[in-house]
Amino acid sequence: MLNTVIYPASQKEDTVPLIIGHGLFGSARNWGVIARRLATRRDVIAVDQRNHGTSPRAPAHSYADLADDLAEVIDAHGGVADVLGHSMGGKAAMFLALTQGQLVRKLVVADIAPVAYSHDQSRHIHAMRTLDLQGIATRGEADRRLAQAVDDPSLRAFFLQSLDLSVEPAVWRLNLDVLEDAMSQIVGWPQVEGVFEGPTLFLTGANSNYVMPDSRDAIRKMFPKARFAKIPGAGHWLHAERPREFEQAVEVFLNL
Repeated sequence: MLNTVIYPASQKEDTVPLIIGHGLFGSARNWGVIARRLATRRDVIAVDQRNHGTSPRAPAHSYADLADDLAEVIDAHGGVADVLGHSMGGKAAMFLALTQGQLVRKLVVADIAPVAYSHDQSRHIHAMRTLDLQGIATRGEADRRLAQAVDDPSLRAFFLQSLDLSVEPAVWRLNLDVLEDAMSQIVGWPQVEGVFEGPTLFLTGANSNYVMPDSRDAIRKMFPKARFAKIPGAGHWLHAERPREFEQAVEVFLNL
């Protein structure tokens, strides 16, 4: 089963847990602060997706696989949950809701649509692969080396959260080979039948172009109870850029 980090509710009510699925190159630990703050009325369970963090390495990385992984976590925690997914995690959550909707009470999809995208993240895998991992003792040193391939300091900081410095040489907590092989599936969207009738929130960054107006018809066909909300001043990484606004929007929706 996936590695999970559980945040027990501070004032638990009779409600289902919230499962959080991260995006590509992420991990459960990326969501620690937000997960703790959302764990007021319900337990929050953040997962490392397969081929990420300390979850199992697997030869396949399709959305059917990722959805089955989430289903296994939900089964282990009561059989029904609210599910929040960002980017790749959002697609996995949508696939789960469309194919195993009985497991999902409410769905939050963060800045992604059920469509195929043309961008390719393989260049980031190449940058991580070319990082010289010998003799790295600090994250600062890793950042200086990675800066030769990645200009954006915030992107470097995000990637380096998946670098394990407790061993020598350091290692990536990412199955880079499988993720590269599966990149077309990750940025794509599979043919899937089904409709999720439960409440669904598509929460996007106002500065992001991942969920365009012309995607809404497709979204409504699959998720007829979809609601749409934007967070001002945020891009694709809306939960990192505007965490308090993100948390508030999720909390309000889940408590409706």
